[in-house]
Amino acid sequence: MSRFHWRLISAVAMWAIALFVIFSGNEMIFLLLIGSLGMAGLWEYFRMLERSGTRCFTAFGMACGAASFIGSFFALRTNSQTAAYDFENIVLLVFLFGVIARQMFRPTGKTAPLETMAYTLFGLMYVAWLFNFMTKIVYVIPRTAEGATLGQFYVLYLVVVTKFADMGAYLVGSRIGRHHMMAHISPSKTWEGFFGSLLFAVAASCVLIALMPRQLAYLNFLHGAILGLLIGIAAVVGDLGESIIKRSTGVKDSGALLPGIGGMLDLIDSLLFTAPLLFFYLRFLVR
Repeated sequence: MSRFHWRLISAVAMWAIALFVIFSGNEMIFLLLIGSLGMAGLWEYFRMLERSGTRCFTAFGMACGAASFIGSFFALRTNSQTAAYDFENIVLLVFLFGVIARQMFRPTGKTAPLETMAYTLFGLMYVAWLFNFMTKIVYVIPRTAEGATLGQFYVLYLVVVTKFADMGAYLVGSRIGRHHMMAHISPSKTWEGFFGSLLFAVAASCVLIALMPRQLAYLNFLHGAILGLLIGIAAVVGDLGESIIKRSTGVKDSGALLPGIGGMLDLIDSLLFTAPLLFFYLRFLVR
């Protein structure tokens, strides 16, 4: 089968799972989905470093990542954004103490200890911390009078608009792309693809707001246009960000978990930057 067909099968399977979780409204299943995606992406990040010969504290980084996903979820579910913020700071503090303590019992060189700690910390922030904003989006929207969450529909909005931005960049760039955007990072990225990303993101944003006015009640068409542009830009930045990591570690795909797509990090790279953007937009919008 061609790469396109495998990519289509993987995409359909992932969408089916995501839609089931979102429309079920089950918070624990949502935690399982977000946690699994985030942990898989974090594992692939550490594996890319290890394959390139770079030392990192994989086990400790994975443990702190899991603690971040699980602890933030329960803090948000039972308390507030402030409690989740405090918990994340505790995890970061424990992580910093831990990596320094571990390095104390390893041979020291000129730069290797600092690089090991820095690469491990970057993975925790790049994957776990950024992807955790997906959970925060759920709880930034007030619950209904019956106690049900509505934030998962904003997560659906985010995923759809982000993936349409990726699709627009690919389709427009592959068809009419002539002017390279950042050839030293990704030779296939073009300015035509960048503007295609913006166009598809704005269109998807406005269409979703029109189709789901009750579920996305905090957004109007002006918000849709603004968010479409911002998400389109952030999606391209997220894609280029992962390209920098892959080029630095000498790999084409972050993994082989998803046939036709690559690894989990290849799937969520754009969301790592669009999720914080939507969260803060909603945080200042929802009073």
